[in-house]
Amino acid sequence: MGAPERYKLLLATVLPRPIAWVTTRDVAGAINAAPFSFFNVFGSDPATVGIGIGSKGPAEPKDTRANIRTNEQFVVNLVPFALAEQMRVTSIAFPRGVEEPREAGLSLAPSMRVGVPRIADAPVSMECTFMQEIALGSFGLVLGKILMVHVRDEAVTNAARQHVDAEKLDLIGRMEGGWYARTRERFELPAIALEDWKGRP
Repeated sequence: MGAPERYKLLLATVLPRPIAWVTTRDVAGAINAAPFSFFNVFGSDPATVGIGIGSKGPAEPKDTRANIRTNEQFVVNLVPFALAEQMRVTSIAFPRGVEEPREAGLSLAPSMRVGVPRIADAPVSMECTFMQEIALGSFGLVLGKILMVHVRDEAVTNAARQHVDAEKLDLIGRMEGGWYARTRERFELPAIALEDWKGRP
């Protein structure tokens, strides 16, 4: 398979994928926002996010990757169902320097630990600093250290114990093509203790 075919196959089978709605600032001060579904967290000590960010063309990284390289700060916002359309607008291939949050009608809020704003209505925002970038062909796997996490108040059930009601976050995930999934439909499978497994009838 060529790279385009591999890309299509991965998008059609690795499902659902969480979406990193990344805000960055360019050298001129313009705020960029773009969604990426090659994304997850990869550790808690330090708290680490990883985002696979492609290129516009040969040797031309997408604006998000270029901005992170420039100032080493970014915010990963998570996407609720209520902002799905705005997220879609920010995925348009606007020219460099166009502020996607403005195009999508998004409100921004100042971050506390980095100089890049977060999306005010996102239920979760993670303020990050750049750790390293791993070259993966035309993609770059950008690793960031999470300095602070903002969670919508109404979704926090016990702040002291870090308990969050996932249903109230109402996040969406990326499926194949133009399809997305909501995360409110869940089922529970409690972990099985080894002692219980050994003692099964």
